[in-house]
Amino acid sequence: MDLVIEILKFILYSAIIIGVSKYILVTLLRNLAESLSLRPKIVGNIAGFATSVPELLTISLASISGLFSASIFNVISSNFINFVQYLLAIFIHKNEKELKRKALRVDMLFVILTILLPIILVYFKIENNIMLVPIFLFLFYLFYKINAYMHHIHLNDLEKEIEKEVYEEEKWKRGKKELIIKYAIYLVLVGILLFFIGDLLSDTLKDLCNLFGVPEFLIGIVLGIATSIPELITFLESQKYHKEKEKVHGVVEATNNLLTSNMLNLFIIQSIGILLYMIVN
Repeated sequence: MDLVIEILKFILYSAIIIGVSKYILVTLLRNLAESLSLRPKIVGNIAGFATSVPELLTISLASISGLFSASIFNVISSNFINFVQYLLAIFIHKNEKELKRKALRVDMLFVILTILLPIILVYFKIENNIMLVPIFLFLFYLFYKINAYMHHIHLNDLEKEIEKEVYEEEKWKRGKKELIIKYAIYLVLVGILLFFIGDLLSDTLKDLCNLFGVPEFLIGIVLGIATSIPELITFLESQKYHKEKEKVHGVVEATNNLLTSNMLNLFIIQSIGILLYMIVN
């Protein structure tokens, strides 16, 4: 009976994190980005940060709880599921042709690397090596710079056109400081709410592993599935939002959402997990 209760708590807390991320956090960040009249690439980057918040919570709390295997399998499953969901969204909106652009092909290569690299680390049993932290930070910087360069070289004309359209269509939003401040305050409150729910989820993870012997890798995979749902929403919405305009705008936004989310999960959030695990344990 106690096991059933812990499983129900796990499902409940995960569902709250997903729901808050999907219906509040992602929406707030998109509204903030549009209020600042940002390009689709930047909106995608911001959405990537937003949709990685659940992973930040679950991976950090799993590491603090001593469940490092759960955290690395969370990264593996999240990044793989993100990629599958992205491709699904692309095919649903029939935007496959847009992926032929060179900048987006390079992005796809980086995404695949963020899936393969943690699998290799687990295979060689070096996933919690402290020396990975500087390597991860360097790779994050390298991927980010190459992504920015490729988009500047191959999609620069498109982005200039977007900037002109955004200025004409959204210029009434410029200077709306009160609106931007309101969104920022809401984001802080949402972050606090997610922190407390994440703490409850951490306690449930400890009980499932320590009291009932549920394998850490299984918990990590389930967490990866749960925390990847916000990405599916943003992949679909970004392409739906730009459907009446240039389809490539939505693909650029979704692609940068995917790449940013996967890079954050592996290089930044997993580095935080490694450090927390070393400090606490």
